Amino acid sequence: MTRFLVVPQWQGSPSARAMLLVDGADAIAEDLPKARTRVLDVPLEAGDAQGTTVQRLSSLRRTHDLIVDALADTDEMTILVGGDCSVSVGAVTSIPGELDDVALVWFDAHPDLHTPSTSPSGAYAGMALRAALGDPLSPLAARPGLAPDRVVLVGARAVDPAEDTHLSESGITRLSPDDLATEGALTRAVAATGASRVYIHVDVDVLDPAHLAGVSMPAPFGADVAHLVAALRDLRAQTTLVGATVAGFAPRTRDDAVDDLGAILRVIGALA
Repeated sequence: MTRFLVVPQWQGSPSARAMLLVDGADAIAEDLPKARTRVLDVPLEAGDAQGTTVQRLSSLRRTHDLIVDALADTDEMTILVGGDCSVSVGAVTSIPGELDDVALVWFDAHPDLHTPSTSPSGAYAGMALRAALGDPLSPLAARPGLAPDRVVLVGARAVDPAEDTHLSESGITRLSPDDLATEGALTRAVAATGASRVYIHVDVDVLDPAHLAGVSMPAPFGADVAHLVAALRDLRAQTTLVGATVAGFAPRTRDDAVDDLGAILRVIGALA
């Protein structure tokens, strides 16, 4: 059975609306099965950079350790609910066994491939995919073993120059929002990596703003909800899922949250 771990972390976000991520995580948690859901008691204070260029690093480190400890307590498939995207780094660290048979599918309007030296904001969420790959330049990285050629980046359309350079050199596979409209495209891309297991990260800003408004940094021309859900269901049916994250929900008001939750719960349903 699927378990849910709610991580209302905001400190990794670059947005002035970052604390709305706490409200978003709480709103999703209200619609999850209570008996299968745990809400982590994460730090609310900003924290400090600890002599690095990564903003709020002390709080991020504390939450990372809480995630790893929580996932060590179970062998059940767990869906993390963020919070910002960097909660996936602790989840990747916690995948059972070696990582040489694991693919990572990263749905996001932004590639999250910065390092501390290239990031214009110092926000850890913008480094999350790079950190999930165990990049030694990150002061808070996942364990090594997940290779770039087993990463499928889906829906990225707000790409900074440094990230674009890394993408061109890394071997990461890219799919556009339009690619999701082709039946089986995502499943074939994952199969082409040779992986037998998959971790799925969904930042809800991968969706077009017409489908979901409650995100910190919206980008036009995103994915259609129906196409995303169909792609997730197909991949889930044909590949072993070792975990997933749904992150980035930042509604301005409770009414806005209600308007968006239908789409988010469809995504969670496809994963669970």
